[in-house]
Amino acid sequence: MSAEPLRGAKVVVTGVTGQVGEPVACALAKENEVYGAARFRDDAARQRLEAAGVHCVAIDLATGDVGGLPADADHVLNFAVTKTNDWDVDLLANSGGLAWLMEHHREARSFLHCSTTGVYKPMGHHVFSETDPLGDNHGVWPFLRTYSICKIAAEATARWAAQRFELPTTIARLSVPYGDRGGWPAIHLEMMINGSDVPVHVDAPSIYHPLHEDDIIGMVPGLLGAASVPATIVNWGGDEAASIEEWCSYLSKLTGVPVSFAPTTETIDSVDIDLTKMHKVVGKTTVSWKDGMKRMVQARHPELLSD
Repeated sequence: MSAEPLRGAKVVVTGVTGQVGEPVACALAKENEVYGAARFRDDAARQRLEAAGVHCVAIDLATGDVGGLPADADHVLNFAVTKTNDWDVDLLANSGGLAWLMEHHREARSFLHCSTTGVYKPMGHHVFSETDPLGDNHGVWPFLRTYSICKIAAEATARWAAQRFELPTTIARLSVPYGDRGGWPAIHLEMMINGSDVPVHVDAPSIYHPLHEDDIIGMVPGLLGAASVPATIVNWGGDEAASIEEWCSYLSKLTGVPVSFAPTTETIDSVDIDLTKMHKVVGKTTVSWKDGMKRMVQARHPELLSD
């Protein structure tokens, strides 16, 4: 079921300079008092957010420096993630920082923690439900060796804090977010433009559930409404499963840019997900992946579109 849009609420959005956090915060700021939290090393991002009506607050989750955020926020959305590849830094920021954040906002009406479907143990073409085994999905990528484990640790923290502080919480395991600001399909398009091969797993096809930013924004109220103690855990992705092979081939058709694939075991496996619970909690998505990716190309490389 869908939920009514948020209006007149005090909302905190962390990771607000990221691909997902920025459009969510800007959309919510139209009818809410929104506080966007990040380290703000990018002045341009801060200016964009402030122009959209977002109150920007510098925080540091690794040190627990969250005191500048309003403790009386109605809703908190955590999209922050630290990916330095240093185990000490990343565990401290992603797990410990989340504990600080949830304690600071223990009086909130709801808390949304954005996790990832990358927490699932690789199992080939298994369709993952929320109760399936967890494991090190991203460890195969040297540049993201801490990612999956830190996301699992953060989920454990969110579960504990939800009960410790009686803070209604939703843990949403996000598949592949994308939109005008980019995403994994946009990275693949840039690789194609540069003439680079696109890595795919040897156990083809590499299936995911790309989720357009419009649906991410539209589903936030429902995810907050589903928050509970113990925490609600739900897969979060687009209704249409699509493989890397499919979307890159479609991007090639749209743009005329050729694509070549490089099958390998040194990339993450397929992560197909069961969306039964998501449909019960927040309903179905509205943007088909083909329409969304055409919009993405229009926003990022309009010169490549022939129509």
